[in-house]
Amino acid sequence: MLNQNLDLKALVTGASGFIGGRLRDELLDAGADVVAIVRASSPKPKRGRSVVADYADLAGLTQVMEQEKPDLVFHVAGATKGVTYEDFRQANVMPTDHLVRALQDGHPAVSRFVLVSSLTSYGPSAPGQPHTESAPRAPIEHYGASKLEAEQLVEAVSDGLRWTIMRPSGVYGPGDVDYFNLFREIEKGRNVFFGNRDRWFSALYVEDCVRALVDCTQTDETLSKGYFICDGQPVTWGQFQGTIAEASRRQVRTLNLPEFLVGFAAIGGELATRIDGKPRLFNRQKAKMGAQSAWTCTHDAARADFGYQPLVPLEEGVARTLTWYREQGWV
Repeated sequence: MLNQNLDLKALVTGASGFIGGRLRDELLDAGADVVAIVRASSPKPKRGRSVVADYADLAGLTQVMEQEKPDLVFHVAGATKGVTYEDFRQANVMPTDHLVRALQDGHPAVSRFVLVSSLTSYGPSAPGQPHTESAPRAPIEHYGASKLEAEQLVEAVSDGLRWTIMRPSGVYGPGDVDYFNLFREIEKGRNVFFGNRDRWFSALYVEDCVRALVDCTQTDETLSKGYFICDGQPVTWGQFQGTIAEASRRQVRTLNLPEFLVGFAAIGGELATRIDGKPRLFNRQKAKMGAQSAWTCTHDAARADFGYQPLVPLEEGVARTLTWYREQGWV
C-alpha cells in the first residue's frame, strides 16, 4: 500500500494494462487525483478520470498537459508484441518522444516524468552476475532495443525536465497474463519446462513494483537516473514453478520437454502472424530471450537512493496471485 496522503495529480499511461492499472488503483486509494490517457479505441479505465488522446498527435498531447498540469507523469504504456522493429518503435519510442515534447511545450514545471522501461533494455546477464546500473546496455531483441531507444531519448533531454527511469524485472501478480499460463498448467497438474528449468531470472511482485514507481518521485536523489527494481533474490524457473506447485497443493507431473520445441512453436507463431497480420507474443525474438542463461539484476541503487525494499517475498506473492486467479475463475 502507498502513503495514504498523496495530495497530488498523477497522469498515467497504460492504465488499462496490468502494471498501469494497479498503479492507477493504488494512487487513487492513496488520495491522488488520477487521470489516464486512453486511445479512442481503448476501453476507459473502470476507476478514475480519463482523457482521450492519440500518442501520434503531439498537439493533442500538449493540450492535455496544458489543461491537466499533472504533478507526476507515469509512462507505463507500451507493447511487448510486434512483427518488425518499427512496430516496437511506434509503440515504445514514438509515444515517449511525444510525451516528453508535450511536457516541454505544455507543462515544463512537471515534478517528475517516470519512464517505465525494462530489464530487457540491458540484455541478458550471466548466472551469478546480476546486472547493476553500470553494466553495458546490450539488448538482444526488438522489445529490449526499443526500450533502450526510449531511455536514450529521455536521457538526451537537456532543458531541465525532471525525469527518472525505472527498469522492472519480471513482474507477476493478480491480473497478469504473461505468467498466468504457468499457474494454469500447474493447476491442471502439469509442471512444464522447455530446457529452462535451471535458467535464472529476477522476479518482482506487482505491489512492490508500483510502490517503487511512486517512491522514486519523492526525492531529488533520483533525478536524471535509472534504476533496476526486483525482489532481490534471483530464482531459477524450477524454483519459481516449484513455488507455484507448493501454493497450488495439486499433485503435479513434471515434464522436461526438449528446447527445440520452442523453436518450432516460435516459427508457428510467426507463420500465423503472416496469415492474419496479428502479432504473437511467442516468436523467434521471444524464443531468443528464453534461451538465455540469466535475466537478473540487483536493486542496490534503488535501496540506496530512495529506500526501496521489497515487502512481498516470492512465496507470499505467488500465493496471493494464485488465490486471485482462483477467485476470478481464471483457473
